[in-house]
Amino acid sequence: MKISNKIMLLFSVITVSIIFLMSFFVYYLTNRYSFGDFYKRLEIRAYLTASAAFPPVGTDTLAYNYIRDQHLEKLPAEEEFVFPVQYAAGRLVVPKPPGLPLSFYEDVLQKGQETFRRGERFYTGIAYPREGGKSIVVVSAVNEYRGLYMAELRRILFICFIIAAAVIIGAGLFFSHYILQPVHQIMHQVKNISSSNLHLRVSTGAGQDEMAELAATFNNMLDRLETAFETQNNFVSNASHELGTPLTAIIGEGELALSRERDAASYRASISSMLHQAEHLSHITRSLLHLAQLGFNGKKQHWEMVRTDELLFAVKQSIDRIMPGNKVEIDHSLFPEEEEKMCITGNFQLLELAISNIVNNAVKYSSNQPVSLALAATDTKNIIIVKDHGIGIPQRDMPYIFSPFFRASNTERFEGYGIGLPLTNTVIRMHKGEILVDSRMNEGTEIRVVLPSVNPSAV
Repeated sequence: MKISNKIMLLFSVITVSIIFLMSFFVYYLTNRYSFGDFYKRLEIRAYLTASAAFPPVGTDTLAYNYIRDQHLEKLPAEEEFVFPVQYAAGRLVVPKPPGLPLSFYEDVLQKGQETFRRGERFYTGIAYPREGGKSIVVVSAVNEYRGLYMAELRRILFICFIIAAAVIIGAGLFFSHYILQPVHQIMHQVKNISSSNLHLRVSTGAGQDEMAELAATFNNMLDRLETAFETQNNFVSNASHELGTPLTAIIGEGELALSRERDAASYRASISSMLHQAEHLSHITRSLLHLAQLGFNGKKQHWEMVRTDELLFAVKQSIDRIMPGNKVEIDHSLFPEEEEKMCITGNFQLLELAISNIVNNAVKYSSNQPVSLALAATDTKNIIIVKDHGIGIPQRDMPYIFSPFFRASNTERFEGYGIGLPLTNTVIRMHKGEILVDSRMNEGTEIRVVLPSVNPSAV
């Protein structure tokens, strides 16, 4: 069942139930009122009958009879009974007509007035004082008015109930459709969005309600999907290009070497060139594999206590192997005196790969000028600082430096694949850290890697 139908059904059931209960109480209270009204009529007639039967001193009986006959409507099957209160053997004597129970007469004498009902015939009795004792006056009649009145009331209530139910169901359908109309619009717009037009967005409107929040949530999801699709497309196209370049060079060198007989030095030079291109290819594939497989939950990685000073020394050794003759220097001036501050939790190999990528870029894009590698630590943070004096990063390129395969606009003359920084960013984020970049064109770049510290004694 659709939500609009559920809303209409629930709204209709609740409202119709309320109207039904209100109609029931109206009918019940009106019925009760009709009893009291008819008993009141009988009471008036009982007092007039008593006054006519036992007129006060100085009054005329005919006057009471005249008033009763001329000004009071004759009730259906009206009967009057007047009899004195008598006792026999200490017990009240009950007259045969109208055949009422003894308790009725006892209540009349005790309370001064009492009512009784037998089917549609109603009785009202009063105790009336007279000379020498008391008399009981009973007036009865058939309440035909009640039946007619209640039948008419039932008919009116039933008609009103049917009309109200129809109006309520119609209103429920209208309001459920009106309330869910933005949802239908969102559904229609989302159905028109596919992988070929992910740039389209859902209209949020000018409201600030839940529907606007839902539309904004869809748009945020579409932003992420569009980014993921673009990243995937860029990944495939750039990976194909980057992998194809060294493969083409290797194949070309092999074909050239086999095209004719050569001396040992020529073969050695060709093999050396192919080995160099193979190393590049291996570096690209390893980086791509890390970039594709790394997650942010760290469940697939081995976590351990890592000393950040030892991490810096390992990075220096790695850079020395990859780029002999580099001018990377470790700055000890900011090292904390307390060794326990230089501790973080993470994966040593991944962190070494991440920091090495930063230092490698610093050496490469500064044309092997001096590069400073420093470490500062507090009770809550470890900060690794890499500073170079290279070409810098243009400000317009800063928002994209962590996008896979993106390269700054001033790096044409340098070899690279646009993989290092995205991989580094993924590793640092996985370690709940952040990377801060401050760069100026032709002056250099300073990159700060901030990682959360950990107390060794607490682990």
